[in-house]
Amino acid sequence: MRILVISDIHANLTAFETVLKDCRGEWDFVWCLGDVVGYGPDPNECVERLQELPMLCLAGNHDWAALERLDVRTFNPDARRAAEWTRDTLTPENTRFLEDLPVTFVIGEYTLVHASPREPIWEYILEPAIAAINFLHFDTPYCLVGHTHQPVIYSEVNGSGEARTDAPRYFNWHALNGNRQIINPGSIGQPRDQNPDAAYAILDLERGLFEHRRIPYDIRDVQGRMREYRLPERLVTRLEHGV
Repeated sequence: MRILVISDIHANLTAFETVLKDCRGEWDFVWCLGDVVGYGPDPNECVERLQELPMLCLAGNHDWAALERLDVRTFNPDARRAAEWTRDTLTPENTRFLEDLPVTFVIGEYTLVHASPREPIWEYILEPAIAAINFLHFDTPYCLVGHTHQPVIYSEVNGSGEARTDAPRYFNWHALNGNRQIINPGSIGQPRDQNPDAAYAILDLERGLFEHRRIPYDIRDVQGRMREYRLPERLVTRLEHGV
């Protein structure tokens, strides 16, 4: 079985549809690591499109913000404004979908969380020291995370209490080989690694292979809708820079 691994769609339907078109016929099931909504102009459309797919989905911090499970006063002003707009825009049916999402899911050799196994909703794994600590908080060989919007692989260095960082090699299979790893597929809807292309991954369960991918999409199309809904300009312009 092949899994389409996605995260941080962030209400960006254009990027989401571009990814689905790019990998059509290459996967059997979807694992979504959270933040279906937030920032972007298409919260209802993205929730509904996701529900059309054979999938499991986790809750992210922006999903929780739209449900008022997080205090949005802790967000920066632009993110707070977008979260409030998202909350007011979601239909009751789509709000209920987000309400029912789990924060952690374990399936076979894989632990799935949005942020980190230690703090599934909020912690950012942005450096190997944080990754090393988090290896203590899951029991499976592999953990898939999102949240940072940055594709990366952290591998546990046996017996040292340390982790090694490996940058993704796009469109090349990465062998899992039983070594404990924390893997981030990157963000579909709002990359933050100075690359504006949508990020996603394909996981081949039988062969134990993981492939990071990037694909350009029509950013101006998304920006136009964001401006139509008067979402913060900083959120509009950052899409074209991948930051």
